[in-house]
Amino acid sequence: MRIFIFLYLLIIPTLLFSQEKTTSKGSLDMNTKYSSITDTVKKKKAKIAKIEQYQIISLEHDTINADTSLTIKSAYKQNHLRKDLFGLLEFPNIGQPLNILQYSLTSYSPYPEIGFTAKHYNYIQADEIRYYSVPTPLTELFFNTTINKGQNVDSFITLNTSKNLNFSIAYRGLRSEGDYINQLVSAGNFRFTTSYATTNRRYALNVHYTYQDNLNEENGGITTAEDFESGSADFKNRQRLQVYLTDAKSFLKGRRLFFDHAFRINPKDGNNNLYINHQFNYENKFFEYNQATVLSAVDGFTEPVKRFGESYVTSGINDQTHFERLYNRVGAAYENSLLGKFNFFVDDYRSNYKYNRILIDASGNVIPDNLFLQINNFGGQYEYQKNKWNGRFLYTRSITNQSLSDLDAKLRYDLNDKIQFDFRYRNINKLPNNNYNLYQSSYVEYNWSNNFKNEKINSLGASISTPWVNAEAQYTVLKDHLYFVDMATPAQAALRTQIVKPAQYGNVINYLEIKASREFKFGKFALDNTLLYQKVDQSELILNVPDFVTRNTFYYTNYFFKKALYAQGGVVFNYFTKYYGNSYNPVIGEFFVQNTKEIGNYATFDVFINARIRQTRFYLKAEHLNALFSSSNYYSAPDNPYRDFVIRFGLVWNFFQ
Repeated sequence: MRIFIFLYLLIIPTLLFSQEKTTSKGSLDMNTKYSSITDTVKKKKAKIAKIEQYQIISLEHDTINADTSLTIKSAYKQNHLRKDLFGLLEFPNIGQPLNILQYSLTSYSPYPEIGFTAKHYNYIQADEIRYYSVPTPLTELFFNTTINKGQNVDSFITLNTSKNLNFSIAYRGLRSEGDYINQLVSAGNFRFTTSYATTNRRYALNVHYTYQDNLNEENGGITTAEDFESGSADFKNRQRLQVYLTDAKSFLKGRRLFFDHAFRINPKDGNNNLYINHQFNYENKFFEYNQATVLSAVDGFTEPVKRFGESYVTSGINDQTHFERLYNRVGAAYENSLLGKFNFFVDDYRSNYKYNRILIDASGNVIPDNLFLQINNFGGQYEYQKNKWNGRFLYTRSITNQSLSDLDAKLRYDLNDKIQFDFRYRNINKLPNNNYNLYQSSYVEYNWSNNFKNEKINSLGASISTPWVNAEAQYTVLKDHLYFVDMATPAQAALRTQIVKPAQYGNVINYLEIKASREFKFGKFALDNTLLYQKVDQSELILNVPDFVTRNTFYYTNYFFKKALYAQGGVVFNYFTKYYGNSYNPVIGEFFVQNTKEIGNYATFDVFINARIRQTRFYLKAEHLNALFSSSNYYSAPDNPYRDFVIRFGLVWNFFQ
């Protein structure tokens, strides 16, 4: 696969530069007057493609245009996930799990997933796949340096073979060595999409296929926080810091085939239309945890440490979990130009979460080898778009024995082109993820079979977008909340043993979030601010988040070299208050609740220079600059320090042919 990607990166630019299609230099106005679809020689009467014709379409058929502009918002997305990471806390190496600072970023599905949620940040879900419609081939090449040896690339091309048929192919590759012992990350995400529609739009089809794998070396965190926090020059080389695991690793991979299509029964599009639609999703996943050496050497302990307790084997831990899911939804929709669109459907969900053995523990409890689920739902969706109002309302409920439901109501009001109001209410009765109810491991205490209640989540949110301020508020009520917690006894904890198991909180948790962002401009200077306030009402420390999170960016913007170069440079300030941040357990690939060590109350400063020449954007950033002279008190999770100072370079290069 790496050879394929290397050849792809070499061949595609060659093909692109060999083209002689033409355009006007003024057809794209993105930061610089020299923007253009191509950089080739003009031809008389050549058709010129407009940027509005390069469309990016979501699963819900929301459409945006391709954008090659350089803004501070696009600079925030210059990372391996290609999205703004505000509210998420990165680990020392790129591609490792992300700790959650903003709880509302947690996504929910009423259906049970495989679990191992900390390993899924690099995993692209079905609703994150985008489809395309372009007048000429569009290519994007993304590159970013990593931590020590490695690279991060994302290459993508899409083209329409005709007005009705589009293809796209993309591959994201990440390899980063990291600063600490046993911290290598190697990941790959392959995506292929097809979109087709008849000329009269009577039939429309979206298809995608993905293959994704994510390998993480797992060191279990540092053993002696005092060495890290001492600031001693002896430990500035992070390879000298002792870690719990020196040969452990986890591996997540998955394949998915997805298609969504609809057929209009009436031959011509009119004021009243009737559709038949079908959605299909087949996915299989595999999670594996390997640890060659079971015992850990820790300074200050005469005997080796059993980090995760007793094990059935003396070496060669190899825990494997398999998961298959098949989803079909069939519906009929009625569309009226005045009333909106009504869609009624039934679906069939089947999943098999399995191991290769049945276990009987010391107490005689049977740990089964699989969880097989078959769930059928009925539901309806109503979509309305008229004048300044736009709404989508979805309700599903199970008709089989499982208690499952989902009510999701979204409403938008556009006061004008610059001011919008959004409202959302969601009520979910969610089945537990499979790894809460069943898990098997070579570690004795990491085997369980449970029958937890459904989680109940009620959420009400509102947001406003204006030229002066963007703000949002969300109030969420959680009941029967599921979480992981360290259940080690005081004697086990004294021996550095970590016994993490699932638990369910019977009381209610109330969560409030208020978030606001505003950019102030002073000529060529600007100050971009994002502030988050959170408040949790609970009788125990179960859902833990910082009260305040802030990001403030002060930067300068200008044109250079007769406006051929557009550049911005400045500094980013990040800060969050102290809180009992969740810790990470590599055996189960999950974060767990702890109340022994607070993290936070430290600032990070990133200095950056961003530039744009035509459709190429360059990014140079000195991350966590103040780590060079500040105290070593920065953590992403207990036992896992935050990233040290590093200089990174990246670029995004678009070709319009």
